[in-house]
Amino acid sequence: MNTKLLPLATSGILAIATVIGSITITALAPAGLLPSSRAVAQDVDEQTNIRVYEVASPAVVSIDAGSSNGSGSIISPEGLVLTNAHVVAGSPRNVSVILADGRRVQAEVIAFGEKDLDLAVLKIRGENNLPTIPLASVDSVRVGQRAYAIGNPFGRFQGTFTVGIVSRIDRQRGLIQTDAAINPGNSGGPLLNSQGELIGVNTAIFTGRQGGNIGIGFAMSLDRVQPFLTAVREGRAPRVSQVQQQATASTNNYKPQQIALNGAPVSGRLGPGSLVLRADNSFFNIYTFQGKAGQRISIEMDSQEIDPFLILLSPNGRDLGQDDDGGGGNSAKIEATLPGNGTYTLIANSSQPGESGSYNLRIIASGAGGDTRGNARNQGQQGNVIARLESVLGPGASVLPSDGSLFRQTTFTGRGGQSVTISLESPEFDTYLVLLSPEGKVLAQNDNAGADTTNSAITATLPRSGVYRVVVNARDRQGRGRYTLTIR
Repeated sequence: MNTKLLPLATSGILAIATVIGSITITALAPAGLLPSSRAVAQDVDEQTNIRVYEVASPAVVSIDAGSSNGSGSIISPEGLVLTNAHVVAGSPRNVSVILADGRRVQAEVIAFGEKDLDLAVLKIRGENNLPTIPLASVDSVRVGQRAYAIGNPFGRFQGTFTVGIVSRIDRQRGLIQTDAAINPGNSGGPLLNSQGELIGVNTAIFTGRQGGNIGIGFAMSLDRVQPFLTAVREGRAPRVSQVQQQATASTNNYKPQQIALNGAPVSGRLGPGSLVLRADNSFFNIYTFQGKAGQRISIEMDSQEIDPFLILLSPNGRDLGQDDDGGGGNSAKIEATLPGNGTYTLIANSSQPGESGSYNLRIIASGAGGDTRGNARNQGQQGNVIARLESVLGPGASVLPSDGSLFRQTTFTGRGGQSVTISLESPEFDTYLVLLSPEGKVLAQNDNAGADTTNSAITATLPRSGVYRVVVNARDRQGRGRYTLTIR
């Protein structure tokens, strides 16, 4: 087995992945492999952030529509502004637009999306040679790539810049999911790639009782935006809003319904009076439940009238799971092991825009979740997965200076004497796996887990308690693609 020299440095935390038992998994932002390259990698990330903001922010505007406000992107030098329909649907045809330089100008709402397409275009009056945001190619967006949002959250903080990744692409619904913070007032603003190109139009979902972001947001993807802009340019787009208005609910005052574990099924209904996912104008209701670390849960949502869709969020707002038809037929089902104690959020949604109908929802839980030592022991005896992280090795990853290969890091907290098995699998590249001690020393590394595989695996006994690092690497500089990292 060939080996690589990998003295890694610590990097900043980006997102928390699934956690089970006594091991805590944390996905990290890319870092350099040597103290000097760490600074270079961080500097590169910072310079990318600065460049994206400086390139794109002059073309991001705030929209004051009287009873509502939002954000928008200037997409032509003559002043065409792309935004959400719900930002301007209830306003007069003329609205105020605040440019990045602070000037307040007047704009006319000239087009709306058809049916449930939550898009609109404004035309700024008397302006030429305005800065613009170019549109990325429709097929260029990938899960795992960096994503940047600029907007006016809460209508008070124009030009706010947030950074995250593309967490999921739902091509059926035309949605891009991101963990870049999107708050009320960001609606209609751009989701950008590392070149400062528009990859989606932001819209917020449930924002919590205090109106803040809960770690999951959606943007309308370009395969929905591009046909609308073509219709606008050809004069075929409606001049009157087609977006449903009667179903809008105030998320700030919305109180999620509590649901008991192992209780009787809860009956609900999606339709007018529910909240609206503005990204595709589908209805959703919100539930919360109290969970404990190590509990195994099975959530089922079934209906004879709608096609259910479920989203499960952790106490810190991270996306733990989503499902459309996992329960068979039109039923949605999520099975998960809870990463910690706290209040979990469950979003009962539909797969299609505007679907109305009744449903049943139930959560079955097993495992006490109290004795983590017992849980870890039982999991080890049963060979169950402790934690799993699915991601992409690609744009945004760091580069190993010695051979130009890409890598990402993950950390976990382990105990002295604890035995762990770590596996790295990918259908798209030749993997390389490294385990580092809390001091940064290489404890184990592996290229191929077997003679006929490009997957990697490590089994090790941890020498002491502390934070360990796992390096997900490609064998050569061409290695890119999806991977699954599992710790048992």
